[in-house]
Amino acid sequence: MPYYGYYHYYYDPTYLLVIVGAILCLGASIWVNSAMKKYNGVQNMRGVTGAQAAERILMDAGIYDVRVECLPKGGGDHYDPRTKTVRLSYENYHYATVTAVAVAAHECGHAKQHQESYAPLSIRSAMVPVVSLAEKLGLPLIIIGTIFSWSYVLVQIGIWAFLLAVLFQFVTLPVEFNASSRALSSLEREGLLGTQEMGGAKKVLTAAAMTYVAATVSSVLQLLRLVALFGGRRRD
Repeated sequence: MPYYGYYHYYYDPTYLLVIVGAILCLGASIWVNSAMKKYNGVQNMRGVTGAQAAERILMDAGIYDVRVECLPKGGGDHYDPRTKTVRLSYENYHYATVTAVAVAAHECGHAKQHQESYAPLSIRSAMVPVVSLAEKLGLPLIIIGTIFSWSYVLVQIGIWAFLLAVLFQFVTLPVEFNASSRALSSLEREGLLGTQEMGGAKKVLTAAAMTYVAATVSSVLQLLRLVALFGGRRRD
């Protein structure tokens, strides 16, 4: 005769914070993917590729020491301040779409920030090495600290490390929004996109910015959960 034991389920209300954060990130991801896919299929009227747009924007800004490079297919667009390089994905480098030009202009916005020593970008760059270490150690320290009751200090260090990563995301927000604002100004000034295309570029950049907002909110919710679970524990 089979034995039916008793199963006890523990309900942790803090899971709701994780679920809300995941939903926000998923929604933002769907939004940006939808916007980029839509305007990836729209050829811009000027026939300008992302690479050409980037070169024109940089030249107009008097920036001659920043290279524009093409990444392999699947590579993510970014600006590397260490090598002064705007790196565009294969599609955005070669294709003359609204998305390609908008993304290229955004990355050039970061190059302009770098040239002008834009404070939030400088702060973010200075934080990168420390934050990279904090992200790797934060959760492991909390886990180790909860396993060994005598290691409450490790839990606290882990929470502070996670807090540092959250602060980094807050610093990232003005950097990204400012780069998008610079991008739209450059596109309008250079006449790289038509009036209707500018509306599409704004939608692409807004959707992309919202992914950073969602990630920041998600991280804050995760931090609140960690504090609720472990922040009040003390060594006996």
